[in-house]
Amino acid sequence: MSVPLLQVNDLKKHFPVRGGLFSRKSNWVYAVDGVSFEVQRGETLSLVGESGCGKSTVGRAILRLFDITAGQVVLDGQRIDDLSPGGLRSMRRRVQVVFQDPFSSLNPRMRVRDILAEPIRNFGLAKSSAELQARVAALMDTVRLPRDALNRRPHEFSGGQRQRIGIARALAAEPELIVCDEAVSALDVSVKAQIVNLLQDLQQEFGLALLFISHDLAVVEHMTHRVAVMYLGKIVEMAPRQQIFTAPKHPYTKALLSAVPVPEPGADRNAIILKGDVPSPINPPSGCRFHTRCPFVFDRCRTEEPELRSTGGGEWVACHLKAVPEVPGPLGDPR
Repeated sequence: MSVPLLQVNDLKKHFPVRGGLFSRKSNWVYAVDGVSFEVQRGETLSLVGESGCGKSTVGRAILRLFDITAGQVVLDGQRIDDLSPGGLRSMRRRVQVVFQDPFSSLNPRMRVRDILAEPIRNFGLAKSSAELQARVAALMDTVRLPRDALNRRPHEFSGGQRQRIGIARALAAEPELIVCDEAVSALDVSVKAQIVNLLQDLQQEFGLALLFISHDLAVVEHMTHRVAVMYLGKIVEMAPRQQIFTAPKHPYTKALLSAVPVPEPGADRNAIILKGDVPSPINPPSGCRFHTRCPFVFDRCRTEEPELRSTGGGEWVACHLKAVPEVPGPLGDPR
């Protein structure tokens, strides 16, 4: 196989937290604590999980919006986690982002024309003013917005139109990878579908790779190639879309999927109700981090952290169970 476009190896990001005004003790938030995955060219990999699991932190670490604690981020065979400012500038042309809130991520004082022209100027992608304006106009066509809207400001657009502008701004740099950080979560259902379809069309047209960060499993099922499920700073399962949605192997993945609303009244969802709250990332549990809520927990889970291991067919799972039972109940040691 060819070299993956993006490789993330044992990525860690820990944030310091002061104990209080009169406390000298400092703690650490283990937001991301050993995450590894790859993204191939033209592929969509989705990171999913509950709020606070660390998926957005992974995206921002890849974008170098902050320094990482440990691990490696490799773009097309070159490490980018330790780049100099000059190298970082080049990397950011190849990796762009679409943020969750299309209003706060756009400068309200700039016209759309200037918002789209800025990355083209910054990366020297136009040789003349005429070429610059032609590129800006073409971007509006690409995201299916009228060219006569170029002189308007962000507040004059709807949420979906603003997100199209955000996508156009990301495309302006001619990237190879776009990090979509909850890019459709703030939109209405019908508008959400339009943006998802647009992203898929653009991926096919430009050969883009997408890292799609989301908690909306219905959207993920529609547009992704592979799924990585995160829990408390770690990936607990990673597999092609079909395997994740039809035959999940990790108890957390199974519970997450069972919580997806079913539109048919009276439909049997077989929902798995998880007890308790997500533990604090400041003091994560020993052993498997999911053991405090897992309906299938046994002694080994409390003391030994499971490794993310391959089960064949492109599936990876971090669980001591050999198979996830269909119905929660008393379990013996499955070893």
